[in-house]
Order: sequence, then structure tokens, then C-alpha cells
Amino acid sequence: MVVSHVDAQVGPVIDTPLPGDVLQGVVTVKGSSNLPGFQSSEVAFAYSGDTTSTWFQIATGDKAIDTDILATWDTTTITDGDYILRLRVTLTDGSTQDVFVPNLRVRNYTPVETPTPAPTAIQPTMTPTVTQTSTPFPSPTALPLNPAVLTPMDVSKSIAYGGLGAVLFLIILGIYLGLRRK
Repeated sequence: MVVSHVDAQVGPVIDTPLPGDVLQGVVTVKGSSNLPGFQSSEVAFAYSGDTTSTWFQIATGDKAIDTDILATWDTTTITDGDYILRLRVTLTDGSTQDVFVPNLRVRNYTPVETPTPAPTAIQPTMTPTVTQTSTPFPSPTALPLNPAVLTPMDVSKSIAYGGLGAVLFLIILGIYLGLRRK
């Protein structure tokens, strides 16, 4: 049986933390697990929006708790984000009853968001009449010439100077090696 936080009076109860609370450091989870036929309880958390139904155990108990501490949760060991808290009570007949606290915001390492103030009512005012006037599009201007343009003559000169430099280097290298052999 799944019990929402609001309908918790007929089943397990989590009194604190409440939906939307910002959690930092070690958090005390208070509530009640005292149901007829109580066998055990578990407090666990999951990532908000998790589709895998993966729950991480915080504490278990074999004694029914009546409006007291159910668990202590060290939120510094998890990443900041939004979480869901669950209290699951297992009864002697094998059935379980759950209560969830959604939208818990763990903020140990990131700043806590400040709430956006509600917009105030704006009194209606006279709306001025807008008259459209056409404005001509600006005429395009020519771009300046690119000084980095290479002409075919520039490319030919570059190849000629490079070839001449390579031939000169090989002649000097040949003379040097010829002199070393002697």
C-alpha cells in the first residue's frame, strides 16, 4: 500500500523533513512507524525522477517508532540534487506500507536557490496607439580589399626561391661532406 505524505495518518508518517525542504549536513528524519502488525521498517532515499526505482537505504529498524526519530541521514555523502525520501513499514502478514516525501533539495556544496517573488498585480493603464512607419533598409557597403590575396605570380616566385634555396643548401652540404672525407 502506498501512502502519500498528506494521507499519512492511516499509515506510516514522516513528520520531518517536509516536501520542498532544503537539506544540509546530518538531517534527522522524524515520524511514526507504529502500525498494527509491525514487523520492520526501512528509511531510504532515491534520486528524484529516477526511472529505475533504485532506493538507497539510510536506516532499518525492528522496533515500532511512535512520533520520534526514525533515522539520521548524512547528506554530505551524496551529491547535491533533488531526492525522494521513503519510509517503508513491513507488516507481519508480509505486506508493506510506504510513505514518500518528494522534492527534497540537498544543497551542501551549491548555493540554495532564492525563491522568486510572486509578481504583483499591475494596474491597467491606457495603451498608447503605435503608428508604424516604414524605414528603408540600409544600403550595403563594399568590403575593403583583402591584403592577404596571393596572385599566381606570388606563388611562382615562392616556388622558385624555395627551389633555389634547396639547391644552394645541397651544394653547401656536398662541399662540406667532401671536405670532411679528406
